[in-house]
Amino acid sequence: MGSRQRRHRRMEEEEYAGEYEEEEGGDQYTAMQGDAAPITTAGGSLFRSEEMALCQLFLQSEAAYGCVNELGELGLVQFRDLNPETNAFQRKFVNEVRRCDEMERKLRFLEKEIKKDEIPMLDTGDSPEAPQPREMIDLEATFEKLEHELREVNQNAEALKRNFLELTELKHILRKTQQFFDEQEGLEQGQVGQHQQLIQDEGGAGGGLQLGFVAGVILRERLPAFEKMLWRACRGNVFLRVAEIEDPLEDPQAGDQVFKSVFVIFFQGEQLKSRVKKICEGFRATLYPCPDQASDRREMAVGVMQRLEDLNTVLGQTNDHRHRVLVAAAKNIKVWFVKVRKIKAIYHTLNYFNLDTSQKCLIAECWIPRLDMEAIQLALRRGTEKSGSTIAPILNEMATTEAPPTFFRTNKFTSAFQALINAYGVATYREANPAVYTIITFPFLFAIMFGDAGHGVIMFGFAFWCILKEKQLMARKSDNEIWNYFFSGRYLIALMGIFSIYTGLIYNDVFSKSMNIFGSAWQVTEDKGTILAHKTMMLQPAQKDVNGTEESDFMGSPYPFGIDPVWQISTNKIVFLNSFKMKVSIIIGVIHMMFGVIISLWNNKYFAKTVNIYCEFIPQITFLSCMFGYMALLMFHKWTAYVAGGFGDPLTTERCAPSILITFINMVLFKDNEPDSPECEPYMYAGQKNIQKFLVLLAVVCIPWMLLAKPLITKNKPKAPGEETDFTEIMILQGIHTIEYVLGTVSHTASYLRLWALSLAHAQLSEVLWGMIMRIGLSSEHWSGGILLWAIFAAWAVLTVGILCLMEGLSAFLHTLRLHWVEFQSKFYSGNGYLFIPFSFENILKLAEDME
Repeated sequence: MGSRQRRHRRMEEEEYAGEYEEEEGGDQYTAMQGDAAPITTAGGSLFRSEEMALCQLFLQSEAAYGCVNELGELGLVQFRDLNPETNAFQRKFVNEVRRCDEMERKLRFLEKEIKKDEIPMLDTGDSPEAPQPREMIDLEATFEKLEHELREVNQNAEALKRNFLELTELKHILRKTQQFFDEQEGLEQGQVGQHQQLIQDEGGAGGGLQLGFVAGVILRERLPAFEKMLWRACRGNVFLRVAEIEDPLEDPQAGDQVFKSVFVIFFQGEQLKSRVKKICEGFRATLYPCPDQASDRREMAVGVMQRLEDLNTVLGQTNDHRHRVLVAAAKNIKVWFVKVRKIKAIYHTLNYFNLDTSQKCLIAECWIPRLDMEAIQLALRRGTEKSGSTIAPILNEMATTEAPPTFFRTNKFTSAFQALINAYGVATYREANPAVYTIITFPFLFAIMFGDAGHGVIMFGFAFWCILKEKQLMARKSDNEIWNYFFSGRYLIALMGIFSIYTGLIYNDVFSKSMNIFGSAWQVTEDKGTILAHKTMMLQPAQKDVNGTEESDFMGSPYPFGIDPVWQISTNKIVFLNSFKMKVSIIIGVIHMMFGVIISLWNNKYFAKTVNIYCEFIPQITFLSCMFGYMALLMFHKWTAYVAGGFGDPLTTERCAPSILITFINMVLFKDNEPDSPECEPYMYAGQKNIQKFLVLLAVVCIPWMLLAKPLITKNKPKAPGEETDFTEIMILQGIHTIEYVLGTVSHTASYLRLWALSLAHAQLSEVLWGMIMRIGLSSEHWSGGILLWAIFAAWAVLTVGILCLMEGLSAFLHTLRLHWVEFQSKFYSGNGYLFIPFSFENILKLAEDME
C-alpha cells in the first residue's frame, strides 16, 4: 500500500476511535495522528454498522441529472445540503420543482376523476426510469391537454345537468300545478272544501278578485321553515300549496341525490309578490314561469319533454366521451406518477448541490458505504454515458470530524429486530448492534413469560400463514396500521411462537394441561386403604425407612424432558413451580446482563478505549460477578449438593438445604448463617464465610474504582473535540454513571423476576379459563352435552385467542422489550447515532404511496 493510502487509513482509524482534531484553515478536513489501534473488523456485517465515507462529487451540469437519476435507482448515497441558509425559492432548480408540483397537481386531478367514475387503474408494479429533462415538455403538454379536455367536458356536463335539472323541475311544476288548478276548477263548480273557503275569505273567486301566483321547487328539509317565514312575513295573506317530488334529483355541482318539493304561492298585489320572491331567494328556492291557461301549460309541457329527450342524448354522448378519456388516462396514470415523482426527487436533490464559479460544474457532498464505492462509480459512469457527456464525474473521499450516519443492511427477516432497537435509539456509528443478539434473546425471554405450547402453536400458525402468503398480502397494500405492524413482524412472531412451544414443553403446559409422553417418574406405593383414608398424601422421593427396605415413591431417574406431569395434579404445584421459575429467572437475568457487559468490552477494544476497559469494564464485571453471579452459582450448588434423603449423609438431606435469599442477605450484612436444624451445618461448603466476605469487599472496592479511576487518569490527557474538559463536570458525569450501574445492577436483577411473575400469571389465567369454561362442557354426560360442548368450545377458543394470545402476548412482548432496552442495552449501548437515509427512488415512491 502506498504512503498516501496508509496515511488515509490511519486517519480513518482515528476518526472511528473518536480521537478527532480539526486543522484550521481551508475547506478540507484532516485528522491528526493519535495512538488508536488498527481496526480490522470487516464491513458489511450486521454486528456493526457499515463503514461510511464522506465523498465530494464533481458533476458536469449536463450530466448531473443523469448521474443523480442512476444514484436514485441504486439507493446507496445520502446527499448533504450544501445550501442550508438558502431559501427554497432561491435555489437553482426551483422552477423545475414547481413544474413537477404542477404536473403532480394535474395527475391528482385526473386520479380523482378516475376514482369518481370507479375506473380501475392499471398497476403493473414496474418502476419506469425517470424521463430525460427534454421529455418534461412532452409530459407537461400531455397532462395539460388531458386536464383541459377533462375540465371542458366536466363544465359541459355540469351545464347540461343543470339544464336537465331545471327542465325536470319545470316538468314537475307543470304537472303538479295542473293538479292544483284542476282541483280549483272542481271547487268552483260546486264542490265544498276547506281550500275554496280560504280563497273566498281572501277575496278570490267569490269576490271577483284575481290572484297572482308564483311556482317553484325547494329542498324538502327547508320546507317547514319556508312555510313559517311566509306566514310571518306576509301575515297570513298568501296561500301555499305544496306537493312532493317522489323521485330524487341529482345536484349538478355536488353530484348528490336530493329530494325536493313543488310549491305554488297565491297572493294579491305587487307588494306581496315582491316579498314572496325575496323569501324564495333567501331559502334558495328556484322559481319557474308557469302560464295561467291550461292550454299554454300543456303546450309548454310538450316542449319540455322534447327538450329533456334531446338533453338525455347529449348527456349520454358527453359521459361516453369523458369515460373514454378517463379509461385512456387510467392505463398510464400510475406510470406518470412514478415518472413525475422521480423527476421531482432528482431536481430536489440537485438543489442540495453547489455551483462552481464557472457555472459549468455541480459540486455535492455525500455519505457512501465504503463497500459500495465501486457500484456507485459504475452508476455515475452510466449516468454520464446516457447524458452524452464526455467529462467523467469525479468522486473524491474527504476526511472529516463529523460523525457518519449509521447504516445496517437488513432484509425482511432482520428488519423487525432492527426496528425494535432503532425505536430505543439509533446505534452510534460502528458500535455493537444489539439487534443480532436480540434475534435469539428476544423470543427466548418472551417465551419464558408466555410458556404454553398450545398458545405457541397458535402464534406460530398465524405467523407461518403470513410468511406463506406474504406476496399476496403485500400486494394488497392494506392501510390498517395494526395489521401492518403484525405483518411486518411476522418473522419475529414466528420465532416467538417456536420458542413458546419449546418453553411450553419444558413447563409441560399445553392449554394449561400436561402431557405424559414418557411416563411419570413417580409412583404410589401405598395400599388402597391408606390412600382412601387420606384426602392428600405426600409422595416421598427418599427411602421410607433407614434400612432402605421399603420402595421409594420416586423411581430414581427424572422425567426425560421438562416438568414431570405428576405436578399437574399435585396440590403444591404452584409452590414447586414458583421456586423453580424464580431461580431460573435470576440465573437467566445474570447471564443476560453479563453478556451485555462483555459486549461493552468488545466496543472498547474496537474503539481502542483502553482506559474504559481498565476503569469501567473490569470493575463492572467484577461487581456483577461477586454479587449476583455468586448468587447464581449458589443456586446450582444447592441443586447438586442436596437431595431428598441425602447422599448417605444427613448433612446433604433436603432439611439442611439453606435459603439462597437469606444466605445472600447475610452475606451482604456480614452476618453468620444460622442452620435450619441442629444437625445441619450453617454453611453450604467449607470456607464459605471467608469467601463471601472477600467477594463483598471486592465488590465494594469496585465502586470507588469505577468512580475515581477514569477521571484521574484522563485528567491531564488531551481531549478530543466535543469531549468534556472541566474536571468537575467529568467527576459529576462519572458519579452518575457509577451510581446508575451499582443501583441498576440490583434493580435490574430484581427486574428479571418479571419472567417468573408473568409466566405464573399466564399459566394461572390459562388454568382458570379451562376450569371455568371448558370443564363445564366436558363434564356433561347427557347427549346434549355434545351440543353444549360445541358452544362452550367456541367461547373458550375466542377467549383463548383474544385474552391469552393477544392481550397476554402483548403484555409479555412489552416486558421483553423493557428487559432488552433497559436491563441489557444499558450495559453497552449508547444509541446516539442517526440513520443513513439514502437518496432512493424506491423509498420515495413507497413513502408517497403510504401517504396516499
